[in-house]
Amino acid sequence: MLLTTTLSLAAAAALINFWLALRCGQVRAKAGISVGTGGNDLLERRMRAQLNFVENTPWVLFLIGGLELAGKGGSWLPIVGAIYMVGRVAHGLGMDGTTFAVGRRIGVMTTMLTHLVLVVAAVLVVLGRI
Repeated sequence: MLLTTTLSLAAAAALINFWLALRCGQVRAKAGISVGTGGNDLLERRMRAQLNFVENTPWVLFLIGGLELAGKGGSWLPIVGAIYMVGRVAHGLGMDGTTFAVGRRIGVMTTMLTHLVLVVAAVLVVLGRI
């Protein structure tokens, strides 16, 4: 079985993670910081945004892959995954603490809702309810 949704979202996640890493590297280069944060608030925020992405995304991809393997993906699963990825970009931008600070809240809300939707769907599949 080809896991097209999972593979597409994993590719999107890799690109987002690359973008988040580049944003950290930009601050590092500009501030001349090689290791750690050097007390730079923006670098710390960007590093946390990337780490938060890395902490949450494997669970989302794992659940999406499991649902897809179970044959329960349907047309809703790519939409949920896309909303999650957009929310994670918003979170990354919002973590800068500038004019788009609301992006952090958007990212947190989409992450939590995505986790809940996927967990409920997985439990329902296991119980044979869907």
